[in-house]
Amino acid sequence: MTVATNDPPRIAVQAAIFSVRAGTDRDELMIPLVRRTREPFLDQWALPGGWLGDAEGLETAAGRTLAATTGLAPSWLEQLYTFDNASARVVSVVYWALLRSDLVEAQRAAAGSPENVEWFPVEALPDLAFDHRSIIEYAVWRLRNKAGYSRIAAALLPDEFTLAELRSVYETVLGKRLDPSNFRRLLEGSEALVPTEDFRTGPHRPARIFRYNAEVDFADPGPL
Repeated sequence: MTVATNDPPRIAVQAAIFSVRAGTDRDELMIPLVRRTREPFLDQWALPGGWLGDAEGLETAAGRTLAATTGLAPSWLEQLYTFDNASARVVSVVYWALLRSDLVEAQRAAAGSPENVEWFPVEALPDLAFDHRSIIEYAVWRLRNKAGYSRIAAALLPDEFTLAELRSVYETVLGKRLDPSNFRRLLEGSEALVPTEDFRTGPHRPARIFRYNAEVDFADPGPL
């Protein structure tokens, strides 16, 4: 595509949206992709996105893109990076977002994914349009790094959870196993978690249910 150099650049907003899906053996970090219906890259998968509206802010556009893709509002949303294509006079602003797994599953059960949208494990991505594979890889890297020093994983969980469920989300995001005993010791004395009076029953002994302390800043350093 040839664009006159005196034309003002267009601004596109895209979103890398992550959630966690429970699996038989282990949970999976998932991302929704959109199948393109026009050239270039017809029928290939791409990150959801669109052009910035005339009277629209960047974060508003990212939220609109996310809602159109998943029907949900993000648990957490942050600008990831800005990419420019000087020859095409396009500036792409990429956001990344986290969605609670319980809300994603409820939405999919009620209405299914919107047309041309499918969720993929980040470890098994299809062929992607443009440079979207490298964008997703960078977003996963940023997510894993942030999970190591913050409580960002809380945005992938329901309001209440057991320590085993919290550990599973951290393991899924970080891509590695965590020692259960060390994880429990780090968290049980933390002000970030508030124990409830409820327990979750299962094949093993009942597990206490926790919630995050709303009075502790979400961005404060976490246990990992």
